[in-house]
Amino acid sequence: MKRVVCYDVVDDRRRNRIFKLLKDYGRRVQYSVFEVECDEKSWIQLQFRLFDLMSEEDSLCVYTLCRSCADRAFYRGNFTQWLMEEQNPIL
Repeated sequence: MKRVVCYDVVDDRRRNRIFKLLKDYGRRVQYSVFEVECDEKSWIQLQFRLFDLMSEEDSLCVYTLCRSCADRAFYRGNFTQWLMEEQNPIL
C-alpha cells in the first residue's frame, strides 16, 4: 500500500531524525513529504518510530492511496531534477 506522509516538525534535530527515518522507507517528493510503500507490519513499525520521535508541537498527516489512485499520480516541475540530485549528490 502506498502512503503519502507529510510532516511539520518545529525542532531541527527532530526534523532531521524524522527525515532520515522516512528516507529508509520511501522517497522524498517535497521538503517535508514522502511517498512510502511498505507492507502493513513495516508500516506499523514506522508509525511507532515516528510517534516516538515527535513532540506535541509537531504535526503528521498520512494519506493512504489505493493502487488505482497511486497509478494516476503525476509529477510536474523541478521534481525530476530534485530527485536526480538527491540520488546522485554532488560531493
